[in-house]
Amino acid sequence: MFADYHVHSEYSDDSAYPLEQVVRDAIAMGMDEICFTDHVDYGIKQDWDAGVEIAYRVGQPLANVDYPRYMAQLHELQQRYGGRIRIKIGLEFGVQTHTIPQYRALLARYPLDFVILSIHQVENQEFWTQQFQHGRTQQQYNERYYEELLAVVQQYQGYSVLGHLDLITRYDKQGVYPFARVRPLVEAILRRVIADGKGIEVNTSSHRYGLVDTTPAVAMLRLYRDLGGTIITIGSDSHAPAHLGTHIAEARALLRELGFRHFCTFDRMQPVFHLL
Repeated sequence: MFADYHVHSEYSDDSAYPLEQVVRDAIAMGMDEICFTDHVDYGIKQDWDAGVEIAYRVGQPLANVDYPRYMAQLHELQQRYGGRIRIKIGLEFGVQTHTIPQYRALLARYPLDFVILSIHQVENQEFWTQQFQHGRTQQQYNERYYEELLAVVQQYQGYSVLGHLDLITRYDKQGVYPFARVRPLVEAILRRVIADGKGIEVNTSSHRYGLVDTTPAVAMLRLYRDLGGTIITIGSDSHAPAHLGTHIAEARALLRELGFRHFCTFDRMQPVFHLL
């Protein structure tokens, strides 16, 4: 079973990869199932139909998914390519505590197979620009990140898995912050995730970003296992052809080594378990 469960297309503001081309490329590499998870980041991005002018960044519209077009095209591709690959419809929600009502409303409007819950910003401040980290110590920005994630999962359950749980590590110019110092927060997050019947993902983009550990770190994967977590997806976080489907076999091998027996795909927000 070869599946990629974190895939972006031209409907994300940071990708220009045509949706149909993603499908064709996935078929060419022998993929059995693919789930599109294009970006929604309320707080810093507008919806296409919000009635305000859309800003642009590096030539790309700084906007959330054009939901009607996205859904219509994915349904059409399901019909056209359904005999060759299973195409699932998802979104990646960049949730902050103050934007939770907008995600509740969005999920009520559109039926989805899968939702990744990610923390891409805190207090509408970006990580990749260092805006969030500026003026904070390494301890402060790491702890604030996990505090926000904990607050979100305590208040919101409209998701399937947590995306790149330790994303802040990718943008930490001070180096790797010791896991022991944030373990109580991470454990509280994972306990809530498990209690709510949700899961986490292994995000294989750690390879292309040159990180010293997996995403999330092996210590976090072990903690999830030890707490009884079983729902886990694997995704490339693809934004371009060179990313699609990469390092998924290695992620499966790692999960087997850590004692996991299954990975998941999703159908109508329900996990489907597959042997690793």
